[in-house]
Amino acid sequence: MKMKLYSGDLSPYSARVRMQIYAKGITDITLERPPNFGMPAFRDENPIGRIPVLDIDGDRMPESDVIAEYLEEIYPTPSMLGATPRETAHIRTLARIGDIYLMNNMFMLSAQSRAATRNEGIVELLGGQVVRNIKALDQMIGRDGFACSGRVTMADCALVPALFMIENVLPTVGVEDPIPKRANVAAYWSAIQKNEHAARVLVELHRGLEERREMIRNGTFAKLMAAAAKAQAEADARAG
Repeated sequence: MKMKLYSGDLSPYSARVRMQIYAKGITDITLERPPNFGMPAFRDENPIGRIPVLDIDGDRMPESDVIAEYLEEIYPTPSMLGATPRETAHIRTLARIGDIYLMNNMFMLSAQSRAATRNEGIVELLGGQVVRNIKALDQMIGRDGFACSGRVTMADCALVPALFMIENVLPTVGVEDPIPKRANVAAYWSAIQKNEHAARVLVELHRGLEERREMIRNGTFAKLMAAAAKAQAEADARAG
């Protein structure tokens, strides 16, 4: 069985799966950025149109949470779930906070950081959600440098890219980073960045962010977005 993860440095959802791969010591999954990402050809093969996608001998599996659970089943050691059903439930709750309550809001909000005219209504709505959910996370996060269970779990894999997005993107839309004001989250964030697997993913995320910012500065990103939109419109027209 040959597996390939279609990924991208700046994709927080891809980073979640990459951190899991690194922490579990999986060496037989190739990481690759699809050359046709964002174009109709990619969406034809991957209808959701987003990364990560896990290619298993040509069978493609989308959605980071689904991929993470699948990898946990086929590579059960070392476990990134709990020792008991209740512990696993807590891990999954924290992972959902990272994925849905934080990362999803940040993903939708990130477009405002490069908008010619910022939509303050969107910023207030989504930014407010992030700030409130960091407050909730502060009450639930571990106090020993890990999200829970005293070791790296699937919760950390979701929270690391989510907190990266908050720290690096939220201030660019005029919303103060809420992490420093929440002592438990701030302590966790400082500690988990020293973990080797989290640090590796954060290097990739920072590299992707700098590449994106340079593309925005030199106009390449706008051209790519326009080309993708034109190609999709033409494909939609052909499809009737």
